[in-house]
Amino acid sequence: MALRLLYLIFLRLVGLLVLLGRSSASKDVELLVLRHEVAVLRRGNPKPRLDWADRAVIAALVRLLPKTLRTHRLVTPATILRWHRRLVAAKWTYPHRAGRPPVDEAITGLVERMATENHHWGYKRIQGELLKLGHRVGASTIRWILKRARVPPAPDRRTDTSWRRFLRTQAATMLACDFFHVDCAFTLKRIYVFFVLEVGSRYVRVLGMTTNPDGGWTTQQIRNLVMDLGDRVDEFRFLVRDRAGQFTASFDTVLAGVGIEAVKIPPRCPRANGYAERFSRSGPSSLIVC
Repeated sequence: MALRLLYLIFLRLVGLLVLLGRSSASKDVELLVLRHEVAVLRRGNPKPRLDWADRAVIAALVRLLPKTLRTHRLVTPATILRWHRRLVAAKWTYPHRAGRPPVDEAITGLVERMATENHHWGYKRIQGELLKLGHRVGASTIRWILKRARVPPAPDRRTDTSWRRFLRTQAATMLACDFFHVDCAFTLKRIYVFFVLEVGSRYVRVLGMTTNPDGGWTTQQIRNLVMDLGDRVDEFRFLVRDRAGQFTASFDTVLAGVGIEAVKIPPRCPRANGYAERFSRSGPSSLIVC
């Protein structure tokens, strides 16, 4: 590449030396013709592409022109300075550095898992456990990973158990109960159906139906459920219910006797009992013939 460039520069210099031996009249005529050709070329191609040999020759000869003519040439002093900056930039090149290298996705998932499964582990503890596994990660990086995943620090993480997290964690040991109603087509009576849903398997148990679901009737239905579960009653720890008047203190006492805690949802918040609400809204038809 360098030899080819020197050869092109040599040919242009030889042509210039031959031009010096010609008469002034001949050179003036040729100059006028060349100026006109340059004007035509500029109209068709405002930005011609020059190779390195063209740039070297023009940069050497433009210094010999009068100062008033330099600004009207195809190559201005600003163009020459740009060429020089490009040469300097090409010489002093450094590896492209895009900042800190990204954290591997496997390490990110491991950090999030350690933080969620060990609520009392702080950034330093997680850093030490990762070091035991051969991963060198800074504490600030662990803090950034957990902050992006919206995992709070260790003191708050221990007590910060959202309702959604509670439902997901205890789904296999949780029951949800609620009522849905159906209307008779002829008598226009409304019948209330009481059901219990096993959240882990989504298995629904329809316990009974009545036109007057009072506290005593609801308590008897939950006794029947405990008897039907038999030995499986030990698999469940929580029963989610709303704050309706049918769920009396005796209802909760029956559950507490077999080790199941009745969890009451907040007032006017049916979404907190979303599993049962989803079934009751998509359950049997609300109109029957009776």
